[in-house]
Amino acid sequence: MSAPLTRRERLVLAIAVLASFVAFLDGTIVNVALPAIRDELGGGLVTQQWVVDAYLITLGALILLAGSVSDAYGRVLVMRIGLIGFAAASIAIAAAPDPLVLIIARAAQGAAGAFLVPSSLALITSTFRGAAQGRAIGIWTAMTTGAMVAGPLIGGLFVDLLSWRLAFLINVVPIGITLWLLVRLDAREVRRPDAAIDWLGAALCTLGLGGTVFALIEQPNLGWQHPGIWIPLVLGLTLFTLFLLRQRTTRSPILPLDLFRARNFWTGNVATTFVYAALALNGFVVAVYLQQGAGLSATLAGLAALPITIMMILLSSAAGTLAGKWGPRLFMTVGPLIMAGGSLLLLSVAEDFNYFTQVLPGLLVFGLGLAITVSPLTSAILGAIEPERSGIASATNNAISRVAGLLVIAMLAAILGGALDLDGFHRAAIVTAALMAIGGVVSLFGIRNPRREESSSPASAARGGPTG
Repeated sequence: MSAPLTRRERLVLAIAVLASFVAFLDGTIVNVALPAIRDELGGGLVTQQWVVDAYLITLGALILLAGSVSDAYGRVLVMRIGLIGFAAASIAIAAAPDPLVLIIARAAQGAAGAFLVPSSLALITSTFRGAAQGRAIGIWTAMTTGAMVAGPLIGGLFVDLLSWRLAFLINVVPIGITLWLLVRLDAREVRRPDAAIDWLGAALCTLGLGGTVFALIEQPNLGWQHPGIWIPLVLGLTLFTLFLLRQRTTRSPILPLDLFRARNFWTGNVATTFVYAALALNGFVVAVYLQQGAGLSATLAGLAALPITIMMILLSSAAGTLAGKWGPRLFMTVGPLIMAGGSLLLLSVAEDFNYFTQVLPGLLVFGLGLAITVSPLTSAILGAIEPERSGIASATNNAISRVAGLLVIAMLAAILGGALDLDGFHRAAIVTAALMAIGGVVSLFGIRNPRREESSSPASAARGGPTG
């Protein structure tokens, strides 16, 4: 039986959950709000892609910088910066008069969100040890991933009953509560006096991703031969390559490549790439198609994802605890394969639409697989790295997951065949299933469970291993 949490542990967990809740909630509310944004501001599919990807570009690029800043200058300071910046960007989104301002504000919001997730997980991994860490990450996963999936429901209610603009202001309450709890925590920050931040590397990463994504999104409109496509693509790939090369030589890299020497870390991040690309694709396509294709209201489209939320809340903590005892490999293999099966069940969606027979079974299976996967995946990756580097390890994993989603949304037109009609929906389901299956196979052959005697030893606890 697990020991009860101390007051400090409960406070740390509450802060970590609320801070990440803010970023995940707004990151998914946008999916169900996209049709309303299109109707009011115009722009079609390309604008919808940019509203999603502007957030993911800055989040994916700057989360690496935030991880370094978190380890160097303190997790609480980084979290405060992120919370205040996120609130300001949310207000700008709610007031946006046109697509350009909205996209710029979403990019600013992603930049602020980059400071929330790595500092949240770093607080957990520096506070909890052994099996307790797996349990804490399981609770964090249940709540934050639940927020990620509940976002469409909350957004749908605001879109139908009030305005899509107000949906982006609901995070004011959790931001205020989190800032108050940070004062009560009275944490002693651990800071490195010799800290140096690779600002040039951050710029190379951001511009590299931005140029590449711009080319992928705009290519269907202009074609590969257009200078406005191939020039940003070449520049983007070149800058991102320079970023990777710089990380090998700079004294204080924001992406320490030596992290990838740990087998579970690099293998887990490969699995993350496929799993989170599939999650981003599924979240976008289901939320938008149920409104634009099946004719559901925004609220009903949000309610459609509720079974996944329930599965996450009920099962994620248990999955994290069991993975702490038995190791993550089985969960990281079986979970994505189950999600692949759930995606294929969505192929039953037809012109004569029926949610309960065509969509609900697939979402239930998908939710089961997601609950089995996410917490063990997080534990395996962070448990492979020593606790004092947990900030950058968490940031790296989160950056990879966001960039995976960023790229798959950028390639949306190619995946759908140009339009999000029924055929496009079916193509997206097949691609989602394929990505999930690859993630499961990577985990099967790549992830190693810690030996039982190692996982229960003091050395293992010092490394922050999730098993006990």
